[in-house]
Order: sequence, then C-alpha cells, then structure tokens
Amino acid sequence: MTSRTTDVLLTASAPAIWGSTYIVTTELLPPGYPLTVALLRALPAGLLLLLIVRKLPERAWWGRIFVLGALNFSVLWAMLFLAAYRLPGGVAATITSVQPLLVVFLAGAFLGAPVRALSVAAAVVGIGGVALLVLTPNAALDAVGIAAAIAAAVSMAFGTVLSRRWQPPVSALTFTAWQLTAGGLLLLPVALLLEPPLPSLTLHNWIGFGWLGLVGAALTYIVWFRGVARLEPSAIAPLAFLSPVTAVILGWALLGQSLSAWQVLGIGIVIASIWLSQRAQRGGQRWQNHAATPPGGIRSCPSSPSASLAASNPPPASRRPR
Repeated sequence: MTSRTTDVLLTASAPAIWGSTYIVTTELLPPGYPLTVALLRALPAGLLLLLIVRKLPERAWWGRIFVLGALNFSVLWAMLFLAAYRLPGGVAATITSVQPLLVVFLAGAFLGAPVRALSVAAAVVGIGGVALLVLTPNAALDAVGIAAAIAAAVSMAFGTVLSRRWQPPVSALTFTAWQLTAGGLLLLPVALLLEPPLPSLTLHNWIGFGWLGLVGAALTYIVWFRGVARLEPSAIAPLAFLSPVTAVILGWALLGQSLSAWQVLGIGIVIASIWLSQRAQRGGQRWQNHAATPPGGIRSCPSSPSASLAASNPPPASRRPR
C-alpha cells in the first residue's frame, strides 16, 4: 500500500466516525442543548490534549489559531446544530455537502492549487449522491435553517483550506489541541448565555459526551489535520461525504431504519465521487511531474503527492505566519 493511499484511508476514517454524531446525539444525549453539546465536545478534549502536549502557541500564532478554532469548531458546530434543528436532516446534509466544491475553488484562490474539471465533477457527483442518500420528497424548507447549513459549509471549507495554509511548526496533536481549546473557549460564553444548565447526567449521557469528545473530536481531528497537512485540499474535502453514509448505515444497523434502493445507489455514487476526486489529484500530479522532466529525462522537482502544491505555495521561513 502506497504512502498516499495510507494517508487517504487514515484521513477518511475521521469523517466516517463523525457520521456517528447524529445517532449518539439523539440516542445518548439530553435534547435541546446544541451549543452546550458543541462546547462539551470541544473544550474538555482540547484541554486534555493541551495537558498532553504542554505547549502553547507563540504570540504571532494566537490570532490564526482562534480563527481556525472558530471555523473548524465554533461556527461549524453551532451552525450544524442550528441547521439540524430547523431543517430535516436530509436537507441539512445535502446543503452542507457543497463544502467539497467550495474547497476546490478556495484552494485555487488561497493556495494557488489548480482548479481541475475532474475535481469539480467529483464534488458535484458527490452532492448528487448525498441527495439520493438522505433527501426525502416531502422535505420542508426553512430560511434560517438553510442559511445556517450554508454557513456551516462555508465555515468548514475555509477551515480546511486555511488549516493547510497556516501550518505552524508543530505536530498534528498540538495543532488539534490548540484549535479545539480555542473553539471551546469561543463557545463557552455563548452557551452559558443562550442555554440553560444541563440536567443531571445519566450514564448514557456520560458515554455520549465521552464518545463525541474523546473519539469524535480529539482522536479524529488529530487524524484529519494530519491529512490536511499531507494531502491536497481538493482531495481531502470529498472525504467528508462519508459522514452521511455512516449516519445512514448506523441508522439502518442499530435503529432498524429502512434502506431503500435509492439510498444504496446514493452510497455507490458517493464512493464513486471520492474515487474520482483522488483520481483527479493523481492525474494532475502525474502530468505536472511529466511537465517538470527536462529533455534529458531527469526530473527537476520531487514527485511526492504534495509536490505541486508546495511548489505553487512555498512555506515561509520557519513556518511562521506572514
């Protein structure tokens, strides 16, 4: 198995696990506390990782860490929960699935990455697959919910691209600790102001919060940010399509929900779109490597998976913010 394939499969495990968030929230957590749930998912996990790494950002990085914490956690999770409360799950999932398409164009604008037609096609195909998977004919629309779903997609897209652009010289573990803590601190006053205190927690509640915080946040985001540093944004973003796939499969396996032929077709289309997005990156890399080979047959640039992106967006000295 190649290094790139390993990176893709390992990174894909993160959104696949995120797909369990819906069933954990509905079956194990007290209802009606979206901001508090987001807070308790981010801040304890961030503080725990911070205790492990025992390293704070340098002063020049504080602003960017809080921007990333807001995009990847505070705004994203708050808008996702708001969309989930105001819209049927299928509508919310379909709208937020435009995120990979946004990433393709944002990566071109912020990272100088090429906007490949095959990457755009893969994202569009994936959106169609998610729609078949989760959208129902009688789905109701709500303006606030639609705006929240769009905001969630935009927030995650910017978070993915800027997490690649702003790479501090630290491990993925440390990078995750900083962002989770920053995101949790931003959520803290909002949750305290807008929501009542939690009731007494049951064992099931504790299990649910433990899963969302330790596995659904700490572990998976270490893996995700590792992938962000190693893979092109337009290759990593379509992996988020795996979240609704996992959610539907868990609902079928654990809650006895029906799985129609259209949903099975949707799963197949989503998998095909992810394969297509990876093929687009490999094809573009082969072309760039070939173009970089001089007539004598000796390449003048490395052939690593991220070589073309690094060449178009060289990191600043010592990886410090500009």
